[in-house]
Amino acid sequence: MKINKLLYLHIFFWTIYVTGSVLIPYFVFHSRNTIFNITFFITSIVCFYTNYFVVVPKFFDANKIYKSVIVFFLSACCFVGVRYCAEEWFLPTFFGVRNYAKETPFIFYFFDNIFYSSTTIFISTTFWFFRHFMNAEVEKTELVKAKKNAELQALKTQINPHFIFNSLNNIYSLVYQNSDKALPAIEELSRLLRYSTKDLGEDTITLDKEIGYIDSLTALEKLRIKNPELLMIEKNINHPKLNISPMILVPFVENAFKHGDFRNKGFEMKLSDEKQILHFYLLNYKKERMKDSLSGIGIENVKKRLEILYPKKYELNIKNSETEFIVDLKIDLRNE
Repeated sequence: MKINKLLYLHIFFWTIYVTGSVLIPYFVFHSRNTIFNITFFITSIVCFYTNYFVVVPKFFDANKIYKSVIVFFLSACCFVGVRYCAEEWFLPTFFGVRNYAKETPFIFYFFDNIFYSSTTIFISTTFWFFRHFMNAEVEKTELVKAKKNAELQALKTQINPHFIFNSLNNIYSLVYQNSDKALPAIEELSRLLRYSTKDLGEDTITLDKEIGYIDSLTALEKLRIKNPELLMIEKNINHPKLNISPMILVPFVENAFKHGDFRNKGFEMKLSDEKQILHFYLLNYKKERMKDSLSGIGIENVKKRLEILYPKKYELNIKNSETEFIVDLKIDLRNE
């Protein structure tokens, strides 16, 4: 898109140029110098793009003034040389006309045309700077994009080991207690691992798959909780095929199970997607020994990913009091 805009700028400039230097003098003022206006126009085009593609890119150096002087001098010489060949050799030889008197010294011709060449050289150099700036912006954007992608991949690799570590701890406790819930827990974990190995490498997954993570995680955690009826879950999903980055919601739920108090208190979770805006609300009560703890790696990870993936398209409010941990997250998933 930016390259097209630059092309349009060149077309616009040369349209104005040929209109003012050739067409108006010929059709409006009936100029008798039309042939010289045409040679001047052709000379300007040749020198403009010689300066634009060759001279400035090769010789210009903002840190060395003498190179800038060389750039101007070379471009001026190019202009003078091309115009001299056209008006003082080609036209006299084939048409018997010349722009300057035959006795005109070349040194006068040279310095006289430096003045005429200055406008063309200046505009050509300005256009080159504009193109150089646009290319630099494109490269900068690509570098930022590549950096974000690399950062996202690094963040994703943090999620899986952390998630597995917490799940294995839960299963270990069931095995240690010789609980008959251990085998179902292992089966649930294997299902979660199939989800994660298949979907975690994707840029986005459907919303129902992300919620499937949560359902599987909740089913796994219910096996170790004495009062699973304390888990209050409300889902109102009307657009299950909306796309969302994987493992955006799961770390909050994982954090709630890891630090929550499920002896006499559970947690409350609500999920809705009204107008394709995902609303995730989670309230859990903290264990006594966890009252002053931080939210953990997983949530900090999600904060970074939200900032990268959904800039200005999400609202995240976290309340971390002595007894409660509340997450209120909204993500605009339209056009995702």
